[in-house]
Amino acid sequence: MPDRARKRAIRALAAELGVAYSVAARVKDEHRALMFAARERRTFLARVRDSRQAAELPLGRAAHLVTRFPAMRAEALYSGEGRETAIAMLYAVVEHESPDLLPPKDELAWAAGLGEDAGVDVACAAVDRAARLLLDGDRWRLWVRIEAALTAGETNPDRRVRDAAITLGRELRSTSLRSSMDAARQILDALLVEAYGGLPPGVKVRVGGETGTVVGARWERSGPPSDYLVHLDGVQVTAAASTVTTA
Repeated sequence: MPDRARKRAIRALAAELGVAYSVAARVKDEHRALMFAARERRTFLARVRDSRQAAELPLGRAAHLVTRFPAMRAEALYSGEGRETAIAMLYAVVEHESPDLLPPKDELAWAAGLGEDAGVDVACAAVDRAARLLLDGDRWRLWVRIEAALTAGETNPDRRVRDAAITLGRELRSTSLRSSMDAARQILDALLVEAYGGLPPGVKVRVGGETGTVVGARWERSGPPSDYLVHLDGVQVTAAASTVTTA
């Protein structure tokens, strides 16, 4: 679709759904459009309830992110039955291995009370990035780290940590989650790029004159994504972020 025609279509969709242009631009199918529209139309009380859930590590934040970044049927992205559990397990590992990254409880509670996703995102930025970076390491080693975190959590004196570990431990033993890790990565990529106005998985882009779809991002310890993973005619390529533009 020519650029002008695409922009007109996005403006029309935004008007129809009653959402911002930037939200409509991310929508790839009707189901996802309705979910985005519903979130944009939440009352203040509903926003506060959602942001408080987002501040509850590890289970609440995982549930919040799965709702906030729903499956994209057109591109088979953000999908996987166990994606919520997978994200929660990543947060459990970060909490176990790097408790210093957790935001102060009073800061997190204050941010949650604002009723804005962005406020909690800022407070949880270090935890979110650490959870995403876990997926760049060896996947087999990651499962060992997850099991260790949950085992330790089951005897933690903090009831919140203990209950979450017991719940996730049951899921680990009864559910195959390996196929959900790609969805977890895509959701965390979409979350992290928002702070930099970046390109979430599912966005159509141009790389070197070719049109493709972003399917992921690469991250350093700080800053915006260094590269994007892009599907071009069925082939995945890694492109420097500076060379990728929206189609």
